[in-house]
Amino acid sequence: MQCQVCKKAPATVHYTSIVDNQVKKVDMCEACAQEKGVNDPASFSLADLLLGLGASQKMEEASTAAGGDQNCPQCGFTQADFKKSGRLGCSHCYEVFADGLDALLKGMHKGTHHKGKVPASLRRATDVRAKMTKLEADLKAAIGREDFELAATLRDEIKQAKKAEAEV
Repeated sequence: MQCQVCKKAPATVHYTSIVDNQVKKVDMCEACAQEKGVNDPASFSLADLLLGLGASQKMEEASTAAGGDQNCPQCGFTQADFKKSGRLGCSHCYEVFADGLDALLKGMHKGTHHKGKVPASLRRATDVRAKMTKLEADLKAAIGREDFELAATLRDEIKQAKKAEAEV
């Protein structure tokens, strides 16, 4: 089993945390365990282990740039609380700690905005409508330029797209 922090050395220290009946396990090599202070609970940062090496430092740097230690006016949650638990206190915390969280989330996920999923049939219908709109705009432009050969080709493509839209 490899160390989950450095991903190089074999894991010899196995840390298990149970919070609100949820079990979180982290496997580390001896060097990473010492660096993270697993043996010293006062210096141990659960957020760093769960969210990645240096996660809480990124938030602290953003907090310092924003003007010192921040706390959420709604729930009173601080950066130290996040560093300790790896969680935020309320939905308002996402706005208060936004600067630090953006960098953190970009490292963890593909982006910072949820795009969601679309059913395949709806996506096909939307794609066909978008193609139709583009073709119609191109047709108007071709007619305006008096490029009638291109206009005829676009007209035929629009007919095919209308058939495809009817099938969807």
